[in-house]
Amino acid sequence: MLVVLGLLTSFLSFLYVIAPSIRKFFAGGVCRSNVQLPGKVVVITGANTGIGKETARELARRGARVYIACRDVLKGESAASEIRADTKNSQVLVRKLDLSDTKSIRAFAEGFLAEEKQLHILINNAGVMMCPYSKTADGFETHLGVNHLGHFLLTHLLLERLKESTPSRVVNLSSVVHHAGKIRFHDLQGEKRYSRGFAYCHSKLANVLFTRELARRLQGTGVTTYAVHPGVVSSELIRHSFLLCLLWRIFSPFVKSAWEGAQTSLHCALAEGLEPLSGKYFSDCKRTWVSPRARDNETAERLWNVSCELLGIQWE
Repeated sequence: MLVVLGLLTSFLSFLYVIAPSIRKFFAGGVCRSNVQLPGKVVVITGANTGIGKETARELARRGARVYIACRDVLKGESAASEIRADTKNSQVLVRKLDLSDTKSIRAFAEGFLAEEKQLHILINNAGVMMCPYSKTADGFETHLGVNHLGHFLLTHLLLERLKESTPSRVVNLSSVVHHAGKIRFHDLQGEKRYSRGFAYCHSKLANVLFTRELARRLQGTGVTTYAVHPGVVSSELIRHSFLLCLLWRIFSPFVKSAWEGAQTSLHCALAEGLEPLSGKYFSDCKRTWVSPRARDNETAERLWNVSCELLGIQWE
């Protein structure tokens, strides 16, 4: 046992010695766009912390009017105050949005549409991960309800404003773990069998399929959409898993910072000439492959229709 502990200690010590080189390797791509955003309006969900906060900071630095849409308004105001001070952009605003409650989503959209006549970039960034089994205010399994259905409804409610503000973009944060996901139409709410790890994977596959089908339906409108894998990022998303928190600490040299994790979102929001790649999936600021299930147009269309039914909306 002592020998094993000694070897482990030596291995970890070695990791931390070479940490700078490892971090540089795993940091991934960087958004190279120089596009400035004066007069542009951006909505980012979950931008009070982590990747969303760093995304908001950079878009504010480029002159955009940025709406931080989040559940914790106090934390959102703290983030906005920090960003305003850092970027000298006073147009960083906070509005309440709880993606686990369709009433809150509708209230946010109603308020935003009354306040703004344009919307150029919508970044569906917020999410939950590895939650114990629970349901949203509307009775949806939490990963499905927050990660997929909440953003599905929000995009639906804001879409006309996006169309009126073209060229405009929708960026959906997914994950490489969508490869392990499956859309289980017979048990979407996880009532027959539930694994909090796979529930997250399923919801991330739903994000990719939503992006694919949304792009198909938006062809020719001037609104384009992209799915993003931010990388393995140090964030509050893993707070529900003690094991992941522990692993993130041990293997911190391999884990991206929130700033690094925001780069692909920024690339898809800003990079010029990306329009022909609408509906595609990006990682490290470049297009990458998705799982065979994520390329299934039939499943994408069926998920779209089922999502509309669950939310009680019509979206042709």
